Amino acid sequence: MNMMRYEPWSLLNQLSRELGRLPEVPGGDDSVSAADWSPAVDIREEDDAYVLHADVPGVDPKDIELHMENGVLTLRGERKYENEEEKEGYKRVERMRGTFFRRFSLPDTADAENISARSQNGVLEVRIPKQAKVQPRRIEIES
Repeated sequence: MNMMRYEPWSLLNQLSRELGRLPEVPGGDDSVSAADWSPAVDIREEDDAYVLHADVPGVDPKDIELHMENGVLTLRGERKYENEEEKEGYKRVERMRGTFFRRFSLPDTADAENISARSQNGVLEVRIPKQAKVQPRRIEIES
């Protein structure tokens, strides 16, 4: 009996790759179909804000655009191509290069006017504060 490694996510990863190869949809967003890669993103909710961390190593912060419109946060940018050397006809390139694009729908509680972003060590941090009126507050009960 041969042992086979069980990888439950391999089928979903394959489906994702195949969907990425679909031709452009007429009337669709050109920037989405033109994206070469998509950065990994973590999002967490804190008491006073939503925090998004995007892995963008090798991307100059000047090459990143961040827009907020109609409750949708758009992250777009480009990792530039480096000069590549071929040696004896062989080369190996594993890191994705080119344009990237991500969109996130934000809840109504997000304060779009006070969004801030910073980049450090290849990680873009976007801080989206919550509106003051939706902040939880403790109500004291009198006895």
